[in-house]
Amino acid sequence: MRKRKLDKLPGRDIAVFLMSLMLAFGIWLIHNLSLNYSETLSVPVVAECDIAGHSNVSANSSTIAARCRTSGFTILRGRHKAKKDAVHVSFNSKDMHHAEKDMFYISAAELSNYVSDIFGDGVQLESFLSESVQFRFPVENHKKVPVHPVTIISFKPQYTSLSPIQLKPDSVLVYGEPYHLENINMVYTKAIELSNLKSSAHGSVKLEPVQGLRMSEQEVGYSLEVTRYVEISTEVAVTPRNVPAGMKLSVYPSTARVVYKCVFPLTHDPSDVVSFNIDYNDFQKSIGGRCMASHSKMPDGVIEYSIEPEVFDCVEESAR
Repeated sequence: MRKRKLDKLPGRDIAVFLMSLMLAFGIWLIHNLSLNYSETLSVPVVAECDIAGHSNVSANSSTIAARCRTSGFTILRGRHKAKKDAVHVSFNSKDMHHAEKDMFYISAAELSNYVSDIFGDGVQLESFLSESVQFRFPVENHKKVPVHPVTIISFKPQYTSLSPIQLKPDSVLVYGEPYHLENINMVYTKAIELSNLKSSAHGSVKLEPVQGLRMSEQEVGYSLEVTRYVEISTEVAVTPRNVPAGMKLSVYPSTARVVYKCVFPLTHDPSDVVSFNIDYNDFQKSIGGRCMASHSKMPDGVIEYSIEPEVFDCVEESAR
């Protein structure tokens, strides 16, 4: 029994030796890979960029090479990455310059802002091997359409908006096949829900996607100016205007109730300066003599007004 155990000892020593050797090699490898080296890294890149009138993804990939200082781990990972598919990098359109036709380029100075996107984290750039890199962004069918806001808005009592909600940008480029584009005259926002407002509001809202189309913007900013208001109700005379000589235009009823909605605090009463009329030219174009009253210029501070009735009956007759 003792002789058999002794015979096995040399084999155990070899196994322990090999394991120790592998462990030592692993420690040596990890130590060396963790050190920083100056090395040339090359990565194929597909550019993504919003350029008006062009595809937002480049049709080609360009290899970007640079002298970098980084760890051995990153160098190995970079060499492995170079053998795989190209890396997609999103570039700011301000950094992409037009060369000719559908060719664009980005300079080495501007590429320095995208080092981590291209080569990964932990890479210190020493220098790019070329002064610029070119990408081809094919021309796409497109057209510019307005953005229509979809709103669900309510205000606290005695508060309202000074003007309709404003969007920025208020129009976008849509890209796609001609048969898709011809039926698109506007795009819509997702619902902007604002409730019980008593102060101005602003924010951003996403656009409703349109199947088969790409848009230059995914979201837009909105702003709504809100103010406190006071209402002034008054009775006004509605008189004819621009009636030719020898003719008479009678308006029924000859008075109307007007409610002005004015910014608070009120600086002056609009009922003292605003007049309402029926223009003879409008009467001539009317059907059956039914006309809407027009008004003189509204003073500053009037947000909106309502008039009752809205439509007046007009009768023309000879003044003789």
